[in-house]
Amino acid sequence: MCFAAVLTGPIPARADGSVSALGLGMGAPTPQRFAEFEAVVEKYNTSGERFVIDGHCQSACTMMLAIRNVCVKPSTTLLFHAGGNPRTGKISADTTSRMLARYNPALRQYLLEKNAMSTFDFHPIPGSVIISRFGYPACK
Repeated sequence: MCFAAVLTGPIPARADGSVSALGLGMGAPTPQRFAEFEAVVEKYNTSGERFVIDGHCQSACTMMLAIRNVCVKPSTTLLFHAGGNPRTGKISADTTSRMLARYNPALRQYLLEKNAMSTFDFHPIPGSVIISRFGYPACK
């Protein structure tokens, strides 16, 4: 006698999203690209899927910290700066505010105290510090 399993369709694979897999590490040079980053945050918050901050994460990529099921690789580095267009030198108060709103209160306060969000100079923070000092979860 032979028993066969009948599948009703492919078994979905559950894969984490990540900065490196989605190519998000270099920021958002245009308002349209910035909106795409915000859409990624919304997508992962809606789905509940885990999102991994790994590799190089600068500028708009740091907004991924707002994903409710985010984790941070200790080996990554996050680079913070004001929102806007570094090529033209024009800082956008709106974009900067939208970025700051994505961080937890401890990180937001730290960045404001250090004036990290008032220029286009990068302010790097290692993933290990994002985890230990600002309370974001480490990836396991």
